[in-house]
Amino acid sequence: MNYYELSAFIVYFAIVIAVGLYFFFKSKGSDGEREYFLGGRNMNGFVAALSAGASDMSAWVLMGLPGSIYLWGIGQIWISIGLLLGTICSWIFIAPKLRKFSIKANDSITIPQYLTNRFKESSPVLQIICAIVFVVVYCVYTASSISACGTLFNQVFGVSATSAMIVAAAIIVLYTFLGGFKAVCWTDFFQGMLMLAALMVAPIIALFVMNAGDWVAGAAANLPENYYNILSSGSFNWESIANILSGFGWGLGYFGMPHIIIRYMSIRSEKEMKKSQIIGCTWTTLILFMASVVGIVGRHYLGDILDEANRKLVFINMVRGVFPALIAGVLLSAILAASMSSADSQLLASSSAFASDVYKPVIRKKASKNEVMWAGRIVVVVIAIIALIIATLSAKIPTFESIMGLVECAWGAFGAAFGPVIILSLYWRRLTFKGAIAGIVCGFAVDALWYAFLSSSTGLYEIIPGFITGLIAAVVVSLIDKAPSKEVCELFDSASK
Repeated sequence: MNYYELSAFIVYFAIVIAVGLYFFFKSKGSDGEREYFLGGRNMNGFVAALSAGASDMSAWVLMGLPGSIYLWGIGQIWISIGLLLGTICSWIFIAPKLRKFSIKANDSITIPQYLTNRFKESSPVLQIICAIVFVVVYCVYTASSISACGTLFNQVFGVSATSAMIVAAAIIVLYTFLGGFKAVCWTDFFQGMLMLAALMVAPIIALFVMNAGDWVAGAAANLPENYYNILSSGSFNWESIANILSGFGWGLGYFGMPHIIIRYMSIRSEKEMKKSQIIGCTWTTLILFMASVVGIVGRHYLGDILDEANRKLVFINMVRGVFPALIAGVLLSAILAASMSSADSQLLASSSAFASDVYKPVIRKKASKNEVMWAGRIVVVVIAIIALIIATLSAKIPTFESIMGLVECAWGAFGAAFGPVIILSLYWRRLTFKGAIAGIVCGFAVDALWYAFLSSSTGLYEIIPGFITGLIAAVVVSLIDKAPSKEVCELFDSASK
């Protein structure tokens, strides 16, 4: 065990816990529910943008994506292209309208609330369906982040992966439990800066080391066939087409990712929104580009020493080989940052969905704002425990054995279920309450069924058929259903100005 590296990790943990404690004491006497789940709609553009980015780019951007490019080549870069296009479109076409519409729709503080208030409905059916999807999918999503923490500590310090996951989960729960949305956003802000710094510095220094006269060339190892071909199979066949389509399909996830788009709703003004759009798009561009560079440089630096099972270790091995222990510890903390920035956002989004959209309207209709806030805190703990169990067992499930596999599953489910409905709710006046329900249910169901039965045989990412089905279902059911009321149309017109 290297104590210089360990000391960097301990300092990092202390900082995020201190942030949670700070906002816990600062929030006393505030508007509990709204403050805890949405930061009082008072986030500045810089923090909101980096929080959205950091909560998006989980540990896969430091482990999963570089590992895939390291092993199979730049044909895997289509995921980066799809994500970049998706995040730019989301910031431009979804963020400003969703922020404005959520305020007009009875000051909604969660995505299920917004979708219900958008149609001026008193029925909690849509909120309950959304909350169920949230809790189920976020358990899997959070498990990917906790699993990454276990892998990191196991590889760097030789600590049991299970023990490391328990410690990481406890720390994530602690500062999320205490500080709520503001603590999560501010820790995401610092974590986003750390992730970007690590990805910028590591491959550049590795290239300097490789150009030194005494460096033993790892590049002497044979590269896979078509390593530098953007077509994964080397020719324009179905395998390459499916790979390209699946890469672009990842971009569809941004339109329905609750823990990301909720950041749009928290921004305090239109002026700050414009700032967030520029910062968010720039940060994501740099992160995705440099993560891809890490994979390519890592292949030449490390050679072919990592097999498919260990490809996710390319960033860890490269950093530990290039930098002194203390600096390596700081840079490796970026993996913790990536893991925690996603896990905390996912825990908070799922707890807010349950507390505000199930507990208050169904279980305890007269619950005070403070009671709802504490119900959300309890759910944070429960979901973290379930996610920890999934992370522990994931290695025994072939489909979930990689961090990328867990993220891919959750990303597809959210994008297919909520993406079409969010877009239609902002841009189509004729969308109805029943149409929204049909879109969510059908999108989620087709995504799950395709994942279970057709994903491996077709090579096509399940978010694509799920998204298309959800979109068609929402449109068809809305057209069959009676037109929205005058009040709903007036709300849409007001929010669209």
